[in-house]
Amino acid sequence: MDVDVLIVGAGPVGAVAANLAGLWGLKTLVADKLPDIYDKPRAFGLDHEVMRVFDNIGIAARIAEHVMPYRTTEYHSSGGRVIKRIMPAGAPYQLGWEANYVFSQPAVEGALRARLQELPGVSLERSTEVLSVTREDDGYVSLLQDREGTQREVRSRYVLACDGGTSPLRGRLGLEMEDLQFDEPWMVVDLMVAPEVLERLPATNIQYCEFERPCTYIVGPGRHRRWEFMINPNETPASISQPEAIAQLMSRWLTPHEYELWRASAYRFHALILKTWREDGLFFLGDAAHMTPPFMAQGMCQGIRDASNLVWKLALVHRGLAAPSLLDTYQEERLPHVRHTTLVTKEFGHVICERDAERAAARDRAMLAEMERNPGPTVRQSLIPGLSGGFLAPLDSVGARGALFPQPMVVDHAGREDLLDRFTGPAFRIVAAPGADLGALAAGIEGDAQLAALPLALLQLLDAGPAGASCGGHGFREQGGILRNWMADRLCTFVLVRPDHYVFGTAASAAEGIALLHTLREKLAGAASGLDMA
Repeated sequence: MDVDVLIVGAGPVGAVAANLAGLWGLKTLVADKLPDIYDKPRAFGLDHEVMRVFDNIGIAARIAEHVMPYRTTEYHSSGGRVIKRIMPAGAPYQLGWEANYVFSQPAVEGALRARLQELPGVSLERSTEVLSVTREDDGYVSLLQDREGTQREVRSRYVLACDGGTSPLRGRLGLEMEDLQFDEPWMVVDLMVAPEVLERLPATNIQYCEFERPCTYIVGPGRHRRWEFMINPNETPASISQPEAIAQLMSRWLTPHEYELWRASAYRFHALILKTWREDGLFFLGDAAHMTPPFMAQGMCQGIRDASNLVWKLALVHRGLAAPSLLDTYQEERLPHVRHTTLVTKEFGHVICERDAERAAARDRAMLAEMERNPGPTVRQSLIPGLSGGFLAPLDSVGARGALFPQPMVVDHAGREDLLDRFTGPAFRIVAAPGADLGALAAGIEGDAQLAALPLALLQLLDAGPAGASCGGHGFREQGGILRNWMADRLCTFVLVRPDHYVFGTAASAAEGIALLHTLREKLAGAASGLDMA
């Protein structure tokens, strides 16, 4: 094999997958047909799960000046009344990061690519098109063509198709996408606004649910502001994208001398999900596997979750630490998650896109009545599900499996203070509550060759006081009570966490903890476990 993994496409999803592959020691080639990063913003929102992935990769500090917390979104009726509010989850931040952000995509992609250059075994080839991918007994032969027209073959064990919504690889295989029945024409306008008029614009995000022309306003980093306008039936994408038409649309907020046009692009907002995400060792990720309307800013997040879910599984199988059947759980886990999030987004889209005046008035009345019954805002992150099946322990009595594991700030035995992930790196983790007997589980791991071979970190939460070396260097004192409270609420003495930060399972005692480890071993080996902790 020339490489372990060939990644087709170096957009955000492909670049994240390549970074994760490099961190897991997979020899990786990324091929992208463009000569450089696309210099216009497309994706605009990300959430705390994605920021956690960015930090795991090592770029959080690099992109700090290009991201800012996402503001509350208000839904306004045609009469200007607020009919709904959606806000990000507030402090304390469960994953160590604010719940939602806006960002500048070119800058973030630049940081992802710069990080790739620092990882041994990972290479990026620009202006390189993948012309064909052919299955062989032990992997794939892909035909690549560079900018000069020179062709060569590359052999890889796996191929990750991150080649976008028009995915040539998906098209060549003739794979079918499920249509969730959302297809609306919109135009996205990105502006750099003159500093002196920024204060005149709304301070929060607004969904203008106006039947005359639904539109969206989003506050971006610095002077960046985004508007999205639904295209009317008597308009064409080409006509509405002209500077004169944009100036007319923007006249409600700004005059042409008060902004610099960065981008104006027409789109059809779709809700589509690929029915088959895997063909042997060829996997589809991001827009190649699903397309989500933008109304919850989850499009790019969905694709990065794909990469985070898949790459560690590829690494374990490649190392011989897991049976190939582990890879079946990629679609098993990701498709229901994507479907749920896309359907929720679609419902928001139907609310926003209503063009009939009578139905819009009925919608407004219903939403105002709902606000009276429940005056608090909707928390955006409450709409994102956990995992419902796949590579998880059998159902537990507290329902913690499949949830995202919290990430507090901790202090280790040497007095170093940092986010929990930064102490463990990419690995499974056993986390023990204060006072729990972690030693019994450690002994069980040492006595089991299969478990001992896994990347598996042990963490002992400590009561207040210095995190001394008495726990063999595994002791951590939490800053605040996020994790302690999370475990106490779920009656967890031990938690086994997957490398992608989803909870594999929990245990209430050392005996259950050892049984949980045995379940992990059996599932990695491809066997069904008989453990039942319900």
